[in-house]
Formats: sequence, C-alpha cells, structure tokens
Amino acid sequence: MARILVVDDSPTETEAFRAVLEKNGHEVLNAENGADGVAVARQERPDLVLMDIVMPGLNGFQATRQLTRSPETKHIPVIIVTTKDQETDRVWGKRQGASGYLVKPVSETRLLSEIGALLTTADE
Repeated sequence: MARILVVDDSPTETEAFRAVLEKNGHEVLNAENGADGVAVARQERPDLVLMDIVMPGLNGFQATRQLTRSPETKHIPVIIVTTKDQETDRVWGKRQGASGYLVKPVSETRLLSEIGALLTTADE
C-alpha cells in the first residue's frame, strides 16, 4: 500500500496509528517532533504524512509549512491530526498547506477514509 510518516511526540499515539496503518497494509515511518518529521520526509519521501501540532521545538504548523513549501516535498499530502478543535486551528492548518485536518481521537474508519481519498488524488 503506502508509506506513511507519523509525526507525533506521544509514543502512545504513534503506536495506535502504527497498529491501524500496518493492519491495513501500510508501511509506517515515524518522527517524534516537527524538525525530525521534516528531515525524515525529505530523506524517505513518504506517500503521506500524519502531523500532530503540539510538539516541542518545531510545531506541526511550522513543519507542515516547511514540507508543503519545499519543492522536494510539496507533493506529499499532509493530514494534521491533533486535539486542537478550534475553527481557527483548522483554517491555519489549511493555510500552512495541510490537505486534511482530523481531531483526536480519530476513528479507524475516518482515518483510513481520509488517507484513501488523498492517496487516490495523489495517484491521478
């Protein structure tokens, strides 16, 4: 299926995403903060990135902006997955270039639906 990079500073969240994604045939890469996420994305070129917002150092908004504005990674869809549920956060996430925005906790069905839609679009 797809190579998906999970950028989240919570080991619990990372493992939950890993379990769902691997169960559904995806390969999972991970990074524990925004700066590492940008570095891994540049090196590994995943098919999609799941990005938390609240992380130490480079936050998810900043990392998303770097990925979506860089010629080498701008083709990689980024889905922000966060506990931040304010409309202003959604708008700001989209302005940074995010292709999707999901609020934790995310159901497996919703997560896979969003990923599937973006991967299909990326293939066209």
